[in-house]
Amino acid sequence: MRTQLLCTFAHKTNLDIVIEYIKQNFEVPEKRIFVFSNYANRNELYCTFNAEDNGHRGKNTISIHRKKETNTLYTVNALNEVIKDLNNGVLDKTMIIPWEAFENSFILQDDPGYKRIDLTLYKRINF
Repeated sequence: MRTQLLCTFAHKTNLDIVIEYIKQNFEVPEKRIFVFSNYANRNELYCTFNAEDNGHRGKNTISIHRKKETNTLYTVNALNEVIKDLNNGVLDKTMIIPWEAFENSFILQDDPGYKRIDLTLYKRINF
């Protein structure tokens, strides 16, 4: 079984509803969800989990990646924007990313470029 790291966006007041949505709509083999909060706005939550990759994303859910050594969450499109920002507008996919500069953060594509959201672990949910 192949899994994909997914992230469902949530507001703190709706966390229980979002967790139930994830449990009911995704096959989560490890039976755990990591919930991160936006350091600058603690009401913004990001529920991350590995799910069976069946192409289903669902509501407010995106496919993401994680650099374990620095606990950096990111999308491929956002990473491409980081590379262009660091490399004078040139997308060079062989460029080495200074991951330490993005420690404990979530990098998302923004118009224009990308945005970095500093994260704190809010809760780990085992089910």
